[in-house]
Amino acid sequence: MSKLIFVNLPVADLPKSIAFYEALGAVKNEQFTDHTAACMVFSETIHAMLLTHDKFRQFTPKKIADARDTTEVLICLSAESRDDVDATLASAAAAGGRADPGPKQDYGFMYGRSFEDPDGHIWEVMWMDLAAAQEAMSAPASA
Repeated sequence: MSKLIFVNLPVADLPKSIAFYEALGAVKNEQFTDHTAACMVFSETIHAMLLTHDKFRQFTPKKIADARDTTEVLICLSAESRDDVDATLASAAAAGGRADPGPKQDYGFMYGRSFEDPDGHIWEVMWMDLAAAQEAMSAPASA
C-alpha cells in the first residue's frame, strides 16, 4: 500500500478556500468535509485538509502562523510539463491566488514556479525531466 499525504492548512474562509483549490483541479471529498474542514484531493496519494482556525487549534497548542507574514512550510506538487506548471499558475492567479511570490526556477531539465493561496500558504509547482536531471547530476564537476 502506498503512503498518503494529508497537508493540514488553517484557512480563514473555508468556502473561499474550497473554491480556490477546486479551480486548481482538486476535488472535494464530501466524506471528510463539513462546516469546519474540507478534504481536497489532488491525486490518490495527495490531499489538502483545509481547516477553519477553530478546528486547526484542536490539533496543536501552538499559535497559528499568519502565512502572509511567516513561512511555515513550502509545499511542492509535481507537474507533467513546463506548460502544466504555467497553466497551474494561471489557474491559481485567476482564482484569487498570487503568482510567483518567489523567483521562477529554470535549470533546463527542471522548471518551477510558485503561488500563494488566499491565506498566504506557498505552493510550488515543479516539472523535471528525470533522465536529464540524472545525467546532469552524474556528470563530473569541471575544474
